[in-house]
Amino acid sequence: MKICIACGMPMTQPEDYPLRDESKDYCVHCARPDGSMQDYNEKLESLTGFILRTQGLDAGVARSAAQMMMAKLPAWQGHPLEAGL
Repeated sequence: MKICIACGMPMTQPEDYPLRDESKDYCVHCARPDGSMQDYNEKLESLTGFILRTQGLDAGVARSAAQMMMAKLPAWQGHPLEAGL
């Protein structure tokens, strides 16, 4: 089992991978329709929206939570936009 480098989701079945390509290190939720990985800003917006929908936090708090989560993931460690935290 792999863990998505961009969001931390466990990937346990082919449907979890973009275009069912199990060689990818990121999940279907972190991929664009063509199977390429979303960039930092795309993932930040997506994750912020997910937190808003599922946890009902204030938008600013949800964005901060998303940034903190992303800072711990391999795809975003050392990312220039993380310096603003």
